[in-house]
Amino acid sequence: MTPVWSQLANLAAALAFIFALKGLSTPKTARLGNRVGAIGATAAVGIIFFAESNLKHLTLILVAIGIGTLIGFIAARKVQMTQMPQMVALFNGVGGGAAMAVSSIEFLRAGESENFIALLATVFTIVIGSVSFTGSIVTFMKLQELMTSRPVVLPLGRFITIGTASATIFMAIYLFVNPANWALWTLVGLSLALGILFVLPVGGADVPIVISLLNAFTGLSVAASGYVLDNVLLIVAGTLVGASGTLLTQLMAKAMGRPLTSTLFGAFTAKATKVSGEVQDRPVKSAGPNDIAIMLTYASKVIIVPGYGLAVAQAQQSLRELVDLLISKGVEVEYAIHPVAGRMPGHMNVLLAEADVPYEQLKEMDEINSEFANTSVAVVVGANDVVNPAARTHKDSPIYGMPILNADQAEQVVFMKRSMRPGFAGVENELLFNDKTTLLFGDAKDSLSKVVAAVKNM
Repeated sequence: MTPVWSQLANLAAALAFIFALKGLSTPKTARLGNRVGAIGATAAVGIIFFAESNLKHLTLILVAIGIGTLIGFIAARKVQMTQMPQMVALFNGVGGGAAMAVSSIEFLRAGESENFIALLATVFTIVIGSVSFTGSIVTFMKLQELMTSRPVVLPLGRFITIGTASATIFMAIYLFVNPANWALWTLVGLSLALGILFVLPVGGADVPIVISLLNAFTGLSVAASGYVLDNVLLIVAGTLVGASGTLLTQLMAKAMGRPLTSTLFGAFTAKATKVSGEVQDRPVKSAGPNDIAIMLTYASKVIIVPGYGLAVAQAQQSLRELVDLLISKGVEVEYAIHPVAGRMPGHMNVLLAEADVPYEQLKEMDEINSEFANTSVAVVVGANDVVNPAARTHKDSPIYGMPILNADQAEQVVFMKRSMRPGFAGVENELLFNDKTTLLFGDAKDSLSKVVAAVKNM
């Protein structure tokens, strides 16, 4: 019988998770929400030690907690903000893998004595947790550029994926009907392979959506493992993660302008495209920092389009300084934020918050897109795919149908790039060759610093 105090403590921890999600919904309360969630998670772990009277293997448990805490602390302290999506993907995969491992161990321990519902939850956790684990590893490798970010379609890939999925379903049913250890390990192997095949065909621009979907998978697997372990708090926490991840996936798919099925399986039906990631030998117009400074100083309105390249160069402070200078000279300046700018929803908002950019200056895509037509200069800093007109015009492009920022509708476009290399989706940007576009080559931080110096001298 679970003590009353333990039930009340679990309820408090569950409420902490709910309040944490609420806090994370806005930048102003995100820090508090994160702390409340951390307190709830710490309390949830601590409750077990005091509620269980016959806790076994205490030393091993404490060692495991110590190792995990150390890894998490070092990772959180060392990781760059630009690498946050990779860490989210990696930690999410670990959660799915842990749920799969726990359910597998419980199956080996209980064997045929598991009841109908518990066995169903076990099989579900093994499949979903395994898919989340290996799928998250692949998304991590794509984001970290340890492998190509373009869709990877194996020969006969569609049939291999369908065959693996069918075999996984068959083995799940078999394990449910005939609980045998060999069937368990076969199911684990098939599910792990399915996770890899599930994510390989996804292109770089769509990876954030898949991360959100796999996050929902992890939540559901944790909730199911909570039933296996008879832990209500795991059920609550997993359900919250599963529900919020599902909603976020739907919102992101909508923001990218195409259904989730197209994101996941579009590479299997896509035709070869003439728009490639190879740099074509075409003329472009470039200029120096002084020319850009003159263009910006005499503009009536400027819209900044920040991207991942800005974050990699750690150029947030320099950009903020430039914007403040332009505003002091009477120029109207706003930031245009694409839903997946920075590779994850809200990622660019956090990066700009590091430079104390006023939140009021940040405008979402739907809010600011109509303003580009009345803008003197659109300044694209380290972004590429989110302003690429190929999303509108090239039906065979991997980003076709994705809503983009209408930077090409401004009177002039300043494009700050390190090189002519394509963006994360591997698609060449036609905006670079537009007559109204002027390129400023170089590291974003260095380029912005030179433009700031030029503006100060005017």
